[in-house]
Amino acid sequence: MKINKYIDHTLLKAPSTSKQIRELCLQAKEYDFASVCVNTCYVALAKEILQDTDVKVCCVVGFPLGAMATVSKAFETKQAVKDGATEIDMVINIGAAKEENWKYVEDDIRAVVEAAQGNVVKVIIETCLLTDEEKVKACKCAINAKAHFVKTSTGFSTAGATIEDVKLMRKTVKDKCLVKAAGGVRNLKDAMAMIEAGADRLGCSAGITIMEEYNKK
Repeated sequence: MKINKYIDHTLLKAPSTSKQIRELCLQAKEYDFASVCVNTCYVALAKEILQDTDVKVCCVVGFPLGAMATVSKAFETKQAVKDGATEIDMVINIGAAKEENWKYVEDDIRAVVEAAQGNVVKVIIETCLLTDEEKVKACKCAINAKAHFVKTSTGFSTAGATIEDVKLMRKTVKDKCLVKAAGGVRNLKDAMAMIEAGADRLGCSAGITIMEEYNKK
């Protein structure tokens, strides 16, 4: 098992500087992570640093609230792909989900999938703000819109990934979609628990800690 290839090495905080993003990318090269996950403004820089590696550039869209207009999310996606992103992590319109406007939720996701031009799209449903019934419906919207992953959390709301949510999402999507756990995955024990629950990818800023613990085994 190559746990490094489960990890999207992530830095999304507002004060993040280009120097920190460069360091993030160099760490990702060293540990051969699945991807680095950055905000749109740093996609081109990440692509430049990682161009001779198989570490992918992942970019968040409509982040972290998901409340942007659909056309804005699609535009941001197109720009990210143009700058070199091959994976897009987009946030659903959570308000639309809460008022059960599932057509809007699905159309919003579909617009990003189409704008991504065949590149991987991960759909952040922000599980901490949804009921179990809403989580299931949001996952089904992602499947219908032809997204590649459903993802638990932004890591910027009231809570992150839980074992229960990963299991529920895995049960819902079956083999139609992959599952990404993000938010609160801080050590090897957390990472292994999420993988055992059904996660195919982990979004975390603690990738180095996880790898150091893993390499000591």
